[in-house]
Amino acid sequence: MGLAMCPLCSDDEDIELVRTLDDGRRVVKHRCGYEWEHRQPTPPTKRPSPSYSFSDLKARFPKAEDVEPQWLERAARLKSQYLATKPDFDIHVAAYWAKYQRIFSPDGLRTCHPRVLKDFANSDVGARPGNQATFNSAWNDMGDAAAGKATRQTIAYLLYGPDDVPLEDRVQHLLDGTKPFAMTGFKEALLTRVLCVMQSDRFLSILKYTTEAGGKREIARMVYGLELPAPESVNWTLGRLILWSNDLLHTLAGDGFANQQHSAAFLWWAKDQPGGFH
Repeated sequence: MGLAMCPLCSDDEDIELVRTLDDGRRVVKHRCGYEWEHRQPTPPTKRPSPSYSFSDLKARFPKAEDVEPQWLERAARLKSQYLATKPDFDIHVAAYWAKYQRIFSPDGLRTCHPRVLKDFANSDVGARPGNQATFNSAWNDMGDAAAGKATRQTIAYLLYGPDDVPLEDRVQHLLDGTKPFAMTGFKEALLTRVLCVMQSDRFLSILKYTTEAGGKREIARMVYGLELPAPESVNWTLGRLILWSNDLLHTLAGDGFANQQHSAAFLWWAKDQPGGFH
């Protein structure tokens, strides 16, 4: 009889059901002859995980003012040291960015040759997306026409998708495959690279949120002493973390750089410098 126990004998063996009452209680009887009403214990109610809105989550995300003074002072020293030795950035990147700004415009996407899209995914100019074996394999299997169409649609949704869907969530839709047209393998590094081209005054050429080699999350920790949310944390999505971490590091790096690629190069360099406070 489960958890039923005779109140007289403190024995839970040989207990039998006599009848069930309308309210769910049961009349049970022990072998000693004693009868009593027994109700099954109510299982504890599991509290749902707290759910936060988009604006709540953004408000909870770490901010520049959360950085402790000693970390700000160290980062400022590193910035001065870096700019004294590397005051500029590769000027050839600007021409490449300008070319793809035209290609990724609405008219450019409609008319460009598919191969310029594949070339972009495999280029290291300005920002290195890493090995794109999955994308290249899918492209080769699909052929230029079909793969080009899927890549066009992916980029168009990222850049020109519905206004009522925040950019952060459009990124996530393309990452998690909820859009059937999304091009296989055109994921975080390539989506971020497109944003670097089209919003070059905002996006740092650091193409991954977290990676062993050092993504935005690792840079925030190693340069500014900030612990950013893990991508698997409840309520956060990788799409939101990608953009919000970018904007945070952009703010923290500050002015004085030739462009965002220059800022990113500083952050990459700074994360490996000794003298942190961990």
